[in-house]
Amino acid sequence: MLTGLWWYKSRFIRPFSETTAVFSGQQLRLPDNLAGTGAIRFVHFWDPNCPCNVGNQQHLAEMLEHYAGEVEFYHLQKPGSNGQLPKALRSMQHLNELPGSQHLPASPAVAIWDRSGQLAYFGPYSEGAVCNSSNSFIDPILDALIDNRPVTAANTLAVGCFCDWQ
Repeated sequence: MLTGLWWYKSRFIRPFSETTAVFSGQQLRLPDNLAGTGAIRFVHFWDPNCPCNVGNQQHLAEMLEHYAGEVEFYHLQKPGSNGQLPKALRSMQHLNELPGSQHLPASPAVAIWDRSGQLAYFGPYSEGAVCNSSNSFIDPILDALIDNRPVTAANTLAVGCFCDWQ
């Protein structure tokens, strides 16, 4: 039993350093071909070398399925990094760049634009070491935007599992 616990701990439990990140969306913009009115647009910022991505991948796959047809999903990979999204996330459209993303403090992160093209949310998926539907900031925001309720949360402060974007 102790061997099993040691194996699980060494393979799946990573040290969690409480990192505080300030997400400010003032300079973040959609590319010209996506800007303006249209669908709700969701951009996932990720670094394939960041172990913190593992914590939100299942939740992100669930959101892709749940919000299909109502939200357009995109992803932006950290410049200069190499890797591929897991198979369950490959339906997301790839962005080569996003104006203002060079100011992203950390990843994984998400930016959501409403139907009018206004940035509604910019920040982490949740607080803490992992993200799932029970502690996510994102699901209530998407639900509000789908119901045409306004959301303004483009500047956030969070403590969680993050990796530097710079």
